[in-house]
Amino acid sequence: MTTSDSDKKTPGAEFAIGALAAVGAGFFTNPVDVVKVRLQLQGELEARGSYKRIYKNTAHAAYLIAKHEGVLALQAGLVPALAFQVVLNGIRLGAYKSAQRYELIVDTQGNTNILRTVLVSGIAGCVGAALGSPFYLVKTQIQAQSATSIAVGYQHSHSGSWDAFKSLWAENGVRGLYRGWYAGLPRIFVGSATQLTTFGLASDWLRSLDIFPDRPILLTFLAATIGGSCVAVTVQPFDVLATRLYNQQTDAIGKGTLYKGLGDAFVKIFRTEGLTGLYKGTFPTWLRIAPHTVLCLVFYEKLDQLYDKFSIQ
Repeated sequence: MTTSDSDKKTPGAEFAIGALAAVGAGFFTNPVDVVKVRLQLQGELEARGSYKRIYKNTAHAAYLIAKHEGVLALQAGLVPALAFQVVLNGIRLGAYKSAQRYELIVDTQGNTNILRTVLVSGIAGCVGAALGSPFYLVKTQIQAQSATSIAVGYQHSHSGSWDAFKSLWAENGVRGLYRGWYAGLPRIFVGSATQLTTFGLASDWLRSLDIFPDRPILLTFLAATIGGSCVAVTVQPFDVLATRLYNQQTDAIGKGTLYKGLGDAFVKIFRTEGLTGLYKGTFPTWLRIAPHTVLCLVFYEKLDQLYDKFSIQ
């Protein structure tokens, strides 16, 4: 793989393309994210079989939410969710694509270097997750809110996203907005590293077969499907931990009343809910993240092509 000066983009362009691609993907996958959050909060810190399962499965959860709260409730938290996508994937995909374009994460044959790709994608993802944490915090709390008859987890009773931001600011200023910012770091590092490394490896393999030489979008689609499916397996326990930590109730000084941190959350969930507690909502996680990965990377590829076309003109 060689990179000519005409192929090189500014970091700003890579950020913008990554952000736009992620926003497009996030719009379509947000309803599944709402379902995932509800399933992850169901039976919080209760032994398996000791509580009433309001949501039986992914489809049943979507049905109940639409029935009791209206169809639009399946897009709860959309604005902060898309804002988080802008920050996270603008930085994450921008860094990955820039590193790839400048041959920082490939070997001399142009193939994916696993260690460097893991580090670049994982660290860039953590930076994006940390900066965008207030949006993820609000997104999670808004998505967790529900009609009383189907409520699970702590209910924050925000009237909307803006009200949530104001409440968090009133609670403890900047510290209130960034409460639990560390909760998403393991999730994003593992998820981002898995997603983009497996995507790169799958792309290398598919190119070596030479079956789609003139169809880059199709190649990206297939490679992204592989990458997205791998993420769902590796990220799930960390995703549950993030949801629980972001949604928990806080005391007068802004500290969580259920969990002191990641380690404490892991131990408590494992002891009371067992290993299955850390894998609640696995199917909707896959149902969200696999299509999100596909849409995000395919949109990126298409936007990248359009950018190149118009920049040449």
